[in-house]
Amino acid sequence: MTDLPKNAIAPIAAHKFKRQRNEHYVEPNWVNRRIFDVESFCWPIWDPSCGWGRIGDAASKLGGARGVGCISTDLIRRGYGIGGIDFLKTKKMRGGARSIVCNPPFDLMQEFAEHALRIGAERVAMIALIRRLPAARWLQKTPLACIWLMTPRPSMPSGGHIRDGGKVGGGTQDFCWLIWERGHVGPSIVKWLHRNRHDQKA
Repeated sequence: MTDLPKNAIAPIAAHKFKRQRNEHYVEPNWVNRRIFDVESFCWPIWDPSCGWGRIGDAASKLGGARGVGCISTDLIRRGYGIGGIDFLKTKKMRGGARSIVCNPPFDLMQEFAEHALRIGAERVAMIALIRRLPAARWLQKTPLACIWLMTPRPSMPSGGHIRDGGKVGGGTQDFCWLIWERGHVGPSIVKWLHRNRHDQKA
């Protein structure tokens, strides 16, 4: 799977994308590929807001060699994984999963993160809007181990925007990966996640 459909051409000017119902926003493939390069997860992995399956595809390429993979579900049926599953109503980790990795609805970030930890996830990784972090005081009460700042700024348009042939690129929002580790105590480490592996600093 490529990062963008063939008819999606990055514009010169940055633009904002219309708010998507049920918050289906699509991250570029490098965002998922790179987090699996730099973080170790307890397998299998569960993506409870799988959308079009970009996290599942990236995880399966890595986990397939180990005989494990990614369990993909979503509240909405989008043609990938199992639809109709409300993550916030689940009572336990699905299918023996030990980690949760997802691009959740940003308005439900706290609910998703706290629920993931409550039902037993050993490690949790979620994409978040950086501008929301200063006001997210609830994070102080969680085992947040690391914040990966994505560079360059990824563009995350809505699935509808891409499906309708809209231009992709020039996003105006900054994003990061938040990594929780069960049992983590102490401050969170801030690191930079570069799109290109050879740019990554140790």
